[in-house]
Amino acid sequence: MAEAGSSFAELSKLRGGAVDQAEPAPIEPKIDAKGRSYATGRRKDAVARVWVKPGKGAFVVNGRDMPAYFARPTLQMIINQPYDSINRLGQYDVFCTVSGGGLSGQAGAVRHGLSRALVAHEPGLRPALKAGGFLTRDDRQVERKKYGRAKARRSFQFSKR
Repeated sequence: MAEAGSSFAELSKLRGGAVDQAEPAPIEPKIDAKGRSYATGRRKDAVARVWVKPGKGAFVVNGRDMPAYFARPTLQMIINQPYDSINRLGQYDVFCTVSGGGLSGQAGAVRHGLSRALVAHEPGLRPALKAGGFLTRDDRQVERKKYGRAKARRSFQFSKR
């Protein structure tokens, strides 16, 4: 141990690295030739393919308007949550196709895909959407049915007689 009094700064200089790391390069938006950004969203068994481009706020799901496809107000609220967190409601046109699962899973998949597409179009939105939890895929699945049971955990009705 020749140099017992070395600091971490001196050790990093010996290694050839700098003490202060350089700033990472800014993330560039991923926009195709038509001005759209694409992302895939998933929830339960549903998969949504979402395209986002600047516009007047049109939202098309499987060829129909979003309020016509997702008639329940709670499903519409789930889908609009990313917009509310970044205050960009009505600034983007969204076209998406969704398949698999039920309406609740499809709404969650569209929300996930929309959030990821917004980040692809505007990388600066990532911290706000990440803090809201919209970029994390909800990986909960339905528990499978077990033999000798009515459902996954429910037993058949018991009667002593």
